Amino acid sequence: MTEHLSIGANTIAYDLIGEGPLVVLAHGIGDSRHSYRFIAPALAAAGYRVASVDLRGCGDSSLGWDGYSRTEIAGDLVALIRHLGGPAVIMGHSISGGAATVAAATAPDLIRGLVEVAPFTRAQSFDVGGLFKNKLYRTGTLHLGRAAMLGNVKAWKRYLDVANPAKPADWDAELGRIEAKMSEPGRMKVLKAMGMTSPGDAGAQLANVRCPVLVLVGTEDPDWADPRAEGEKILADLPEGLGQLEMIQGGGHYLHTSSSQAVLDLSLPFLARTLARG
Repeated sequence: MTEHLSIGANTIAYDLIGEGPLVVLAHGIGDSRHSYRFIAPALAAAGYRVASVDLRGCGDSSLGWDGYSRTEIAGDLVALIRHLGGPAVIMGHSISGGAATVAAATAPDLIRGLVEVAPFTRAQSFDVGGLFKNKLYRTGTLHLGRAAMLGNVKAWKRYLDVANPAKPADWDAELGRIEAKMSEPGRMKVLKAMGMTSPGDAGAQLANVRCPVLVLVGTEDPDWADPRAEGEKILADLPEGLGQLEMIQGGGHYLHTSSSQAVLDLSLPFLARTLARG
C-alpha cells in the first residue's frame, strides 16, 4: 500500500515493506520507486524494513515543488527517515546518490551508510574527447541531451534503451509504464529541472560524510566516458577509508534494474556490516 508524507504543501509517496533495520531506496530522474521492484522485496526477505520512495515531482509524489536540487531532495529523504523512526542506510541512484551524500553529511545522526548506484555526486565537466573515442558515451549523451532539453518522452526512451544494456525480463512492460507516467502533464518538466541541477552541492559535502559508502558503477554506463574513473574520484573526495568502489561488469546506468542480483550480492554484506556497527 502506497503511503504519503506531507512536506510543506506537497507530498512524497513511498511504499514500506519488511521488518528490521531501515533501508531507504531512492531512484534517479525520470523514474519512480518502481525501479527498485527487484531490490526491495529481496532486502525485505533478508530482514530489513524497506522504504521505496518517489522523489519530489516523480512517480506518485506531487508536482509543484520550488526546486529539485540534490540538497532539496536530501531534505525530503531526511524527513522521511525521521518520520519512519530512523536511522537508515540510503541506497540512491544517479541524482539520488548525490542527494544521499548531502543527507549523510547534514544529518549524520540519521544516516548509517550509503549505497550509491551510478551516482552523480560530483560537478561534471563535458568530456569532448570521450565523445569522439567512446560510442556508447556519445550515443547516451545525445539521447539524454535531447530528452532533457526538449522534454521529449521518445528521446528519454531511447536513452533508457542505451542505459540498460541488459534488459530485465519485464522490460517491455516497464518501459510502457515509464512512458505512461512521463507522459502525464508536468512530469517531463521535472526531468528537465532535475537535469539542469548541478551535482556540485553534493560534491562539496563528500568531505563531510562520516558513514561508510559503497559506490556501485557499471562498466557499460553511458553517462561517463570512463565510469571507473568517476567512481574513483568520488572515493578520493571522501574521507580516507570510508569509500568502497565496486565495478559491475556489463552493467549500465540502471544497475538496480538490469543488474539487480549483482547489486544485491554487493549490498547485502555492506548492509550487514554497516548496520551491525550501529
